[in-house]
Amino acid sequence: MKISLTINGVQREVDVEERTLLADLLRDQFTLTGTHIGCDTSQCGCCTVHLDGEAVKSCTMLAVQAEGCSVLTIEGLAQSYPVSDGAGMSRELSRDRKAVWKDQAASSSAAGIPALEVHPVQAAFAACHGLQCGFCTPGMIMASTDLLRRHPDPSDEQILEGLAGNLCRCTGYVNIVKAVKQAAAQMRESLTARSSR
Repeated sequence: MKISLTINGVQREVDVEERTLLADLLRDQFTLTGTHIGCDTSQCGCCTVHLDGEAVKSCTMLAVQAEGCSVLTIEGLAQSYPVSDGAGMSRELSRDRKAVWKDQAASSSAAGIPALEVHPVQAAFAACHGLQCGFCTPGMIMASTDLLRRHPDPSDEQILEGLAGNLCRCTGYVNIVKAVKQAAAQMRESLTARSSR
């Protein structure tokens, strides 16, 4: 069956079997392997992507259900954020973090490695050490960005409830909550800065 959908801003048409899961389509046909598969039963949240702007677990959703929809994966998250500077670094990072990222971008560029763009939530997870093994991290970040869309200034309870469908075996969640709060503050600050221009 042929389906048409937008993946990370790019219109795609692809032939799929009717039983193909969205996670398998993303990983196998489009090599978007940041969408992890952990449980195959919608329990762990490693496969979380955004479908038309809302977080969904792609391991239990059929690809044909995404017909005509827009899918955003962890690989496209940074490009979905409105502002980045010429070095490919998010302007929403704190000044100290921004300086570190700029130095890294310059080093990468000199070595012939393309600069890495990051979303404020990705930057906060790195800065707050909200990850250890990293397997759950793409799903946590996608769920966190959806949470912050709905609750720009979330309480600890809202964060815990918003991430309840995403499991982490390593961190104990303390630094994940800290990362979400830091990202929320940074995103509110940058929104205020943009609206005052």
